[in-house]
Amino acid sequence: MKNAFQLLAVLLLAAACCGKGPAAFPSVGEPYAVTSGPHDHLLASYFAINSWSSDNRYISVLETDINGRLPEAGETCTLGLVDLQDGNKFIPIAETRTWNFQEAAMCFWLPWAENTLLYNDMRDGKFVSVILNWKTGEERIIPYPVSAVSSDGEWAVSINYARLRLARPDYGYAGGGQDARADVSWPEDDGLWLVNLKTGEGKLIVTVASQRDRMTQMEDPQGLAYFCHTIISKNAKRIFWLARTVENLSSQGTVSKWQTTAFTCNLDGSDVRRCFPDGWGGSHFNWLDDEQLVVTAFWDNKVYGHVTFKVGEEEKAHHVGAGILDFDGHCIWSPDGKFISSDGYWDKYGYRSWVLIRVEDEATLPLGNFWVPENYREIYTRCDLHPRWRPDGKQLGFNSVHEGTRQVYLRDVKW
Repeated sequence: MKNAFQLLAVLLLAAACCGKGPAAFPSVGEPYAVTSGPHDHLLASYFAINSWSSDNRYISVLETDINGRLPEAGETCTLGLVDLQDGNKFIPIAETRTWNFQEAAMCFWLPWAENTLLYNDMRDGKFVSVILNWKTGEERIIPYPVSAVSSDGEWAVSINYARLRLARPDYGYAGGGQDARADVSWPEDDGLWLVNLKTGEGKLIVTVASQRDRMTQMEDPQGLAYFCHTIISKNAKRIFWLARTVENLSSQGTVSKWQTTAFTCNLDGSDVRRCFPDGWGGSHFNWLDDEQLVVTAFWDNKVYGHVTFKVGEEEKAHHVGAGILDFDGHCIWSPDGKFISSDGYWDKYGYRSWVLIRVEDEATLPLGNFWVPENYREIYTRCDLHPRWRPDGKQLGFNSVHEGTRQVYLRDVKW
């Protein structure tokens, strides 16, 4: 009998240890700055994009003294690395003439070569991307600026950043490095370009004009339709992007009417699928794998929220964290896919909130509120947090101005 009770105790203990309840929330440490003044700094790419080198020693950042206005044609920004193992020393590695305060210089670490990054620049009057070995200085020019890069570093998506400067100045580049096609509302020779980063060859895979009947029609004959905000799924199976129309543009690029349609397609441009019904729009996004996404959109035309869905099952979309995540946030999956981190825009008191939600039961963990000084609230040069996970999930990186200047911060994460 004693042995039977002992066996039962062992089985109960094993069951408790191996229970299948919700994953435990990680412990997220306090933010600490890894850059400092007198210059302003920001992570060198858009939110969700990895900023760490493969050994986690370096993170890619931009350094600038421009603030409160957009960079103009020819104005440079310093691309550098912060050495996290040498007192957060800033190492300048290049200058770029194609950057902004939202997507920075769209810098990506390339996994197929040591010490190698890709970033956008202007060379000989053209927008390009540069593949740089930062230790040797060796570089190769790709004749397309990039908007997304596959996780294996083989493929990139390119869009028209000159047209974006007209329609959404805070995301485009000054200098006329591409033909903006400013007099064409629905161009047939522009859209998504798929670029082979090994060869430098590019191919137009989805044209703006081809999606005209699936996007909101424009009344303004001077309005522009354009593509922006692209991301490639984890194993390079599909591309997500936003297609937008803007009307009644002013000379400063302000918009009085703006419509968005979210799409996905195969890597070669086939099987183009709308993500949502009319009116849902779309803003921020992140792939979990090759099928499932989280996108901030106007759920059921009633409230802006976080929406998860699978490609091919768009009609089964789910409103995540209803009543809690009902805001337009920079949504990113944790590396294990069990949590979604999202931060919003500043509230009426000037604070940005940041929250972590457990997908399984939609429980939430507040990650803090971050003050935005008045001088960093100008719409085109604002400082969004734009978080991203270190690939192993052990750190979060983000930009912030809560201590008075634009700097880069890290938070240590323990699981």
